[in-house]
Amino acid sequence: MKIQKLLVLFVAIPLLSFVTAHKFYVSVINIEHSKIDKALQITTRIFIDDFQKVLEMRYDLKEELTTEKNTKEVEQLMEKYLNKKLKIWVNGELKTFDFIGKKYEDDVTICYLEISGVAAVNSLEIENTILYELEEDQQNLVHVKIADRRKSLLLVKENDKGLLKF
Repeated sequence: MKIQKLLVLFVAIPLLSFVTAHKFYVSVINIEHSKIDKALQITTRIFIDDFQKVLEMRYDLKEELTTEKNTKEVEQLMEKYLNKKLKIWVNGELKTFDFIGKKYEDDVTICYLEISGVAAVNSLEIENTILYELEEDQQNLVHVKIADRRKSLLLVKENDKGLLKF
């Protein structure tokens, strides 16, 4: 009986440590052009725990993101961080975005951004350095939909900028 318990421990411990040691470090950004609104509508998806860590590290945020206290302050810090880490050029011109708001869904923070005054899109250049200061293996996916065309980028620390032509 003792040998069986030891055998189970020797098998289970390495398996459990493998499962818990692996984590995905990814954020996802969706960009869609609205002809009616003449705007780029942007949605970011960042894991809450990663967003929490980076806001604590950069801005000394003590509040837990999922609480509803100091919502305005938290949103201002999110906007400040995203403005530093996400740059978008439309047709060769660097644009600024408006932070519309955020919500929490499961373990993800979803932020809504918008770039207004965009009648047509011939090219989009995106620089995305979100969370690179936390994790070397961070990957940032960018999905873009302009008219009926869909294109994507996978940005990593060594290659954090990409150009899409439409």
